[in-house]
Amino acid sequence: MTSFAPDSLILNRKLPLWYQVSQSLRASILGRRPHDPLRLPTEEQLASHYGVSVLTMRQALKELEKEGLISRHRRRGTFIEPGARRGAPRRLLGSIDAIVAQQSGELTTLLGHGPAPVPGELAEYFPGADEVITYRRLRCDGESGEPVNWAENAVRPDIAAGIEVTDLERWPMTKVLRDMVGIRISRITDTVEARLADPVTAELLRVPLLSPILHYTGVTYDESGRVADVARIHYRGDRFAFSVTVEADLMG
Repeated sequence: MTSFAPDSLILNRKLPLWYQVSQSLRASILGRRPHDPLRLPTEEQLASHYGVSVLTMRQALKELEKEGLISRHRRRGTFIEPGARRGAPRRLLGSIDAIVAQQSGELTTLLGHGPAPVPGELAEYFPGADEVITYRRLRCDGESGEPVNWAENAVRPDIAAGIEVTDLERWPMTKVLRDMVGIRISRITDTVEARLADPVTAELLRVPLLSPILHYTGVTYDESGRVADVARIHYRGDRFAFSVTVEADLMG
């Protein structure tokens, strides 16, 4: 049986290795295609793939097993659960792969894309620019088909020239920018706030007008410090949870 092939990962030595590996593998699992194998490589093979120890790999797999994304069987191996989907709130420790994992796992429909004037509320992120390339997508639950969120991305035109639209139907923008376009992401700033559903959001998410939603804004910076993308994602308040864990530096 052919094993599932996870994506590669560039490790950040400032964050726990097991956490980075678990988030990268989680994103690969949730972004897999229907015909991809369900069997994972062995612990040793995965450890070699990610460049970590077997003990670190084992801890990462335990995290995914607790979440219900994989099951481990003695002598048979480790398998992706066929109905694997987003479950508990994610722990975000500053990893780009955590952002990718948070946004993976739903069925995505591209609502439209093309050039547009820079929105007034985003002018500070694109100084001197007249227009950006916008992408609008609706994400739905993979089982019920129920709308979960819809996203608007404003991307610098020079970067958008390297984006294949079909990639956005499978992967979050963050992953497309980093892994397909080749943007070296230096940081991402996240803001989450409560808002009331406007007419467009209410219609797309099938919620009452002015009902509570969670509004996420993510600003992605390239290695030069310029803004590459501003994502505005509108989540149904009953389908999204945001969790942050602060890890203490016990060596200080």
